[in-house]
Amino acid sequence: MSKRDCYEVLGVSKGADAAELKKAYRRLAMKYHPDRNQGNEEAEVKFKEAKEAYDILSDPQKKAAYDQFGHAGVDQSAGMGGAGFGGGGVGDIFGDIFGDIFGGGGGGGRRQSRGADLRYNLELTLEEAVNGVEKTIRVPRMSNCATCKGSGSRPGSEPTNCGTCHGQGQVRMQQGFFSVQQTCPQCRGQGKVVTDPCSSCNGQGMVRDEKTLSVKIPAGVDEGDQVRLGGEGESGGPGAREGDLYVQVRIKQHDLFERDGDNLYCEVPVSFTTMALGGTVEVPTLSGRANIKIPPETQSEKVFRLRGKGVRNVRNGAQGDLYSKIVVETPVNLSKKQKELLMELEAELEKGGNKHSPRHSSWTSKIKSFFDDLVT
Repeated sequence: MSKRDCYEVLGVSKGADAAELKKAYRRLAMKYHPDRNQGNEEAEVKFKEAKEAYDILSDPQKKAAYDQFGHAGVDQSAGMGGAGFGGGGVGDIFGDIFGDIFGGGGGGGRRQSRGADLRYNLELTLEEAVNGVEKTIRVPRMSNCATCKGSGSRPGSEPTNCGTCHGQGQVRMQQGFFSVQQTCPQCRGQGKVVTDPCSSCNGQGMVRDEKTLSVKIPAGVDEGDQVRLGGEGESGGPGAREGDLYVQVRIKQHDLFERDGDNLYCEVPVSFTTMALGGTVEVPTLSGRANIKIPPETQSEKVFRLRGKGVRNVRNGAQGDLYSKIVVETPVNLSKKQKELLMELEAELEKGGNKHSPRHSSWTSKIKSFFDDLVT
């Protein structure tokens, strides 16, 4: 029986690269895998056919021979015969498809473990976040036991080979003709078991302690930003590297400023007289004092922009701005004389009609139109 074209089997063009070939093969292998199609002979044939096609096209030498001579150019070198599996078994196929998930192919051997990553919430003032700061922190974590050096065994004794996986750290599970390799449940992939446990850590190999660290926070960090300290997480046990520590920034609420990205915002109370006649108002910035010139007849909630008085971006160095919103402060605790003066001012303003209060006049007209529309 003649074999189908390898490109046709995988559903790819002759110009397909390695990534396209692997993607097509994985899709077919998932679809026709015997474990998903038990008793389905047609699926088994298509599974073997896809495996054979991928073995040929993923090997540069075999692919070159196949492109020139077809199956005749690879049958002898591939050694596939009628089975179509080459020298490998089902375990090898499983490793090809799922190796990136389980961390290895069909071969044995212990998987190298890694300690857990940790997160530490660090609260900063706005000034510290903007200018950068170095902080000393104490981080609770699991670390190797000092008594047994992380082995879990009493000093003078050693862990023994696991009887379940015989020191391999992995076991092979067989179901029908489908075989899969997984972490040994007895030793949890270590290949060793503790028979004489350390009294300090009860055979766990790790104890809880606190480590004092110095962390440098760069200028410009914002709420939620993280600083990674490699290898400062929890221990992974003997022979394994430690996890990482992620210091996550939290910023305290500020009395004067609100931050939005690289920009700062603040409200500045100004007297009615200054708003009406104009003047100069002092405003705060994180780098010192600054002055804003208020034009005569400025309306409340006018926003003034001070360029470059915001936050320098931690990533690109761009400088944000400071936006100061001017709000009128209504006088309080007025004396009798002050009240009389204000009433005199109000009377004088009313003599001028709408020219002294154009916004109020416009608003009054809109109110009248609104109620007229309701009536009609």
